[in-house]
Amino acid sequence: MLPLVDKPIIQYGVEEAVASGVDNIILVTGRGKNAIEDHFDVSVELETFLEARGKREQLAEVRKISNMINFAYVRQGEPLGLGHAVLVARELVGNEPFAVILADDVIDANPPAVRQLIDVFQRLEGPVLAVERVPRDDISNYGVIAIEPNARLGDGIYQVRDLVEKPPREEAPSDLAIIGRYVLTPDIFPALAATTSDRTGEIQLTNGLRELLKTRPIYAYEVKGVRHDTGNKLGFLKAVVYFALRRPDLADQFSAYLTSLDLQALSAKR
Repeated sequence: MLPLVDKPIIQYGVEEAVASGVDNIILVTGRGKNAIEDHFDVSVELETFLEARGKREQLAEVRKISNMINFAYVRQGEPLGLGHAVLVARELVGNEPFAVILADDVIDANPPAVRQLIDVFQRLEGPVLAVERVPRDDISNYGVIAIEPNARLGDGIYQVRDLVEKPPREEAPSDLAIIGRYVLTPDIFPALAATTSDRTGEIQLTNGLRELLKTRPIYAYEVKGVRHDTGNKLGFLKAVVYFALRRPDLADQFSAYLTSLDLQALSAKR
């Protein structure tokens, strides 16, 4: 719920889903996350307040949020890993393909990142993971894929040979890291159910995909766009600057402010 400029991070993910043609969203939440549900719910009191005071622009924005898409919510009782979070949505997803969006990866892309994956999915008829080339020094922070060297599928499209969760730098099979977008098929659910917990007690989605890989091809696609990892402080700060500069109403003044800063002097005060 941390805001990027003037809307919470999770809303960027929801807006991406809407722009990608998704009709329904399942938000997997945990204990104490009621603010997320409230943000996307109808707020009769707030709408009445804004309407009575003639604040039509703010009223339109509030109504746009609540009318954005059909929402459902499911609780992950304990934080037992991304694979477990996907698994708890099993009954709501049913027997159809679905996208997974990890909202702390905010991706500015046209077409949206999820739409790019859907297009590849429709062509290849198999699960698709978003990947990005990352520096080797950072590779141990990600799930990493090994690719089939002889599969020619198109620009930036790979067939996955193996997946490894957070490998040491020297053992990583490539520099293609899995980032927070997936288009999956419902057979991932029995694969996740058969996946054992790792040493931290979590069920990793990467390990579930590795199990699924035994029965069907899985693909990866280098998403075209700019990704910000807002799950860490530096990534969040970069995202704030990036999206502020993308705003026509803020760009000029904010750019002038940044240019005016004496960075050397600010650095010296640390």
